[in-house]
Amino acid sequence: MSAVLPLSIGAASKQTGCSVPTIRYYEEIGLLPAALRSEGNQRHYDEAAIQRLTFIRRCRDFGFTIEQVRELVGLVHQPDRDCVEVRDIAQLHLQEVQKKLAELQALEASLSKFVLSCNAACVGGPAADCTILEDLAMPASRTGKPTAGRSCCS
Repeated sequence: MSAVLPLSIGAASKQTGCSVPTIRYYEEIGLLPAALRSEGNQRHYDEAAIQRLTFIRRCRDFGFTIEQVRELVGLVHQPDRDCVEVRDIAQLHLQEVQKKLAELQALEASLSKFVLSCNAACVGGPAADCTILEDLAMPASRTGKPTAGRSCCS
């Protein structure tokens, strides 16, 4: 069941899942057209604004940048443009996500090695001799690979 339109900014926030400050920000940066105003200068949002806010929120939920959202909104309002433009934006974002995922997987592997090294070498000993703390103190060029076989709990 849809709310009665036009909606106040609070009602628009509830319906779209965008916070009130976020809605104001989207207006400020031109991603959302300025809202209609009541005689009391309160913002009121029509169906088009609610649809646009919902679209923007979904784009942001998928991690698209503000500039990518701006491009996608532009494509929504220029239906004669080629769908390949939308696909290219999504493809670029997918590649960025895949890169971040690979970085997170490498981070996971390094942290796992830290924990395994500590479990094997020093767990239960003094923190000052922990292999994890020693590995974290190494220069960046040597980080991510705990030294195997080191013992801090002799």
